Amino acid sequence: MSLFGTDGIRGTINIYPMIPEICMKAGMALCFLLKERLPHKPKVLIGKDTRISGYVIESALTAGITSMGGDVYLAGPIPTPAVAFLVKSMRVDAGIIISASHNPFPDNGIKIFSNDGFKLPKKIEKNIEKLLNDPNFPPQRPLAQSLGKAYRIQDATGRYIEFVKSTLPRDASLEGLKVVVDPANGSAYKITPVLFRELGAQVITINDTPDGLNINRDCGALYPEKLINKVKETTSHLGIAHDGDADRTILIDEKGNIVDGDFILCVWANELKKEKKLKKNTVVATVMTNMGVEKYMNENGIKLIRTKVGDKYVVEKMLRGGYNLGGEQSGHIVCLDYTNTGDGAITAVQVAYIMKKNEKALSELTKDIKRYPQVLKNIKIPESLSKKEIGSRIEKISRKASDLERKMKGRILIRASGTEPKIRIMVEDENPERVKKIAGELEQIANNILNL
Repeated sequence: MSLFGTDGIRGTINIYPMIPEICMKAGMALCFLLKERLPHKPKVLIGKDTRISGYVIESALTAGITSMGGDVYLAGPIPTPAVAFLVKSMRVDAGIIISASHNPFPDNGIKIFSNDGFKLPKKIEKNIEKLLNDPNFPPQRPLAQSLGKAYRIQDATGRYIEFVKSTLPRDASLEGLKVVVDPANGSAYKITPVLFRELGAQVITINDTPDGLNINRDCGALYPEKLINKVKETTSHLGIAHDGDADRTILIDEKGNIVDGDFILCVWANELKKEKKLKKNTVVATVMTNMGVEKYMNENGIKLIRTKVGDKYVVEKMLRGGYNLGGEQSGHIVCLDYTNTGDGAITAVQVAYIMKKNEKALSELTKDIKRYPQVLKNIKIPESLSKKEIGSRIEKISRKASDLERKMKGRILIRASGTEPKIRIMVEDENPERVKKIAGELEQIANNILNL
């Protein structure tokens, strides 16, 4: 049975596959595979977001890894990109983040990083799945003297904050900027506010009191309304919204406008191109990136290359093509000059520094970007449908969509979500009325085909 989606193993806690038994066996499988190729005892770092279920999964993973003879380093609540950084910095053999990213608190997940800070290759995911589905695994277990130990890392957040600051010049200062930070009651609830204060900014925080149940609840990158109001109320220069594991950032300009990942890519790419640091004058984005953004980049001498949705696919394309900047509309931005995965904190400080360096408001930096009207629909997939049936029905919806697309001066994108049991429908066109009309028609067609 396939367990790994586009971003690790994910699901509702205490419902298969997010049950302690599977998590423990995943730790055992990872350690077993590491031992096969390492001359020393495996070392695995584990971080988590602020979900109450993180305790369950952390304990299960630790039991699995140590029972197979590996040592565990517990970082506590920390962003996903911090795990990617610490894996390299501490020279451990693998890293695990326990998080379901932007999902509500009943969900959780496991994402695994290799010792180079990149997400685990598909081949190793398949090997872990094979062991998880093998009733005879493990063939034998270590004796007591060969068991592993667990250690608590006391300064994980401090190490990461210093790393993020190191991506700016040593004399860089954000003094004079007033920012509002919304960490979504998630893993960056201490990190991003401290980071900006240490760089000299005046910081106001909201949604920074996690209780294990309120992560992503009407706040953060998916629900920026409270942040928009706070930016305007406090006449701040910048609003910063993360998701629960802080691998993405959505910004709010001083006028209260949302600056999503597409616009952030434009701002950052322009700055890198101006400094002759944008490799091959190319940015890697996904099929979700707005057509207006692509047009803007092309007019500014920047080529845009698209991939499937998922920052892992963006990174793969960047590595193959030798590019250094890429990301997603959702706010996962990757700059390989600094890190190997989407990093909300780095994205936020880099854009803030661009504003300070150019002495321009964020609205000024984005004023020439014209977005095509875009409507997104999420259609829930009935639990009764098999994977094969889902694929068949998506094909039927896509055929109907092709007929509708002929009436447009834009495009339609239909795909199955890699993180939730939903079909994602995106309609984009120059004409806003046409977008709404066709999106509504397609939603009805999808509901009929799915028998909703």
